[in-house]
Amino acid sequence: MPKVVIAHDYLTQRGGAERVVASLAKAFPEAEIWTQFYEPDQTYPEFQDRVVHTSPLNSIGIFRRDPRLALPILPLTSWLLRPPGDVVVASSTGWAHGYRTRGRKVVYCHSPARWLYLPEDYLGDAGRWDPKRIVLALVTPLHRIWDRRAALSANVYLANSTVVRDRIRRVYGLPATVVPPPFSPAVAEGSKDPIPQLAGWAGADGTEGGHYLVVSRLLPYKHVDRVIEAFRDLPEARLLVIGKGPEGERLRALAPQNVRLVEGLSDAQMRWAYGTARALIAASHEDFGLTPLEAGAHGVPTLALRAGGYLDTIREGVNGVFFDAPEVESIREGVQKLADRAPWDPQIIRQHTDRFSEERFITAIREAMRQVAGEGEIKDA
Repeated sequence: MPKVVIAHDYLTQRGGAERVVASLAKAFPEAEIWTQFYEPDQTYPEFQDRVVHTSPLNSIGIFRRDPRLALPILPLTSWLLRPPGDVVVASSTGWAHGYRTRGRKVVYCHSPARWLYLPEDYLGDAGRWDPKRIVLALVTPLHRIWDRRAALSANVYLANSTVVRDRIRRVYGLPATVVPPPFSPAVAEGSKDPIPQLAGWAGADGTEGGHYLVVSRLLPYKHVDRVIEAFRDLPEARLLVIGKGPEGERLRALAPQNVRLVEGLSDAQMRWAYGTARALIAASHEDFGLTPLEAGAHGVPTLALRAGGYLDTIREGVNGVFFDAPEVESIREGVQKLADRAPWDPQIIRQHTDRFSEERFITAIREAMRQVAGEGEIKDA
């Protein structure tokens, strides 16, 4: 068997891309992991039992806590990383596809870099003279040159959704096969622990549930502020927001009494939040709609923006409904549309979710390995 190495941008948070790395680690249990930054306390514990190699910048604590601060120099440090192995499987949102290797390279692309090709999503409401906007304008020309060269170094490109497949073709001129990422079984299996800080708000003993749920990084393009504003005019409904990010302080100041924001939950608390929710609300332009699958594993429907990766993971009327614009009124109307469609069948929702299992993902990734070995082609999973 060829020696396989797993590459990723940075393991410093708990998100869908990091879940994919955990699944890749299951697919290739002997593989070492190469990444720019690794902060064990900020990401999933599964990586603590693996050999993880990092760039020299990992010794700088401020970069481990927020790798975006190192953005201007990340192409250089990416180019310096040289993971060994016959095949490198690179889980990439902008950097890991540029790691140099002697062997062949399979890139699993979550999206071409947003800060290069979708800068307004990345910058959000940053003003004309905001330092982030100025730095991005300065580095973009050289970063694009590096990024396109990095993309062309791949032997096989995989995309996590149809919208990302189309973006890869548009940006790089490369074909890509769609392999949807898996949802984690741990999201639904195991005990459920109420969230202590919700006691009283979520019922006297903290176990009532019945809330609407947002699970998201608190970034401008996620539109969490629009969801919060929609619930300002729905005082009888409750909204629970789970996530962290640079928008956190502003969103907490914005939230009315029927909205709560929490972060740093255990898996058991996440299972409680999903399992007792009335519905998930997903309002961002996502490359892949993972959270509807995590909600669906609990039999919970989703109200989602009719765009991006949600078009792959939501079948309207089966596991959720859509709203048409990330605007307050559209979200509010969507909440009513979701209620009008009730009751939802949890078993049918779970059956839809099973189509995105980890087993199916691992099979497709191993099929890609055979392709780079010259044993055939893979088709969209």
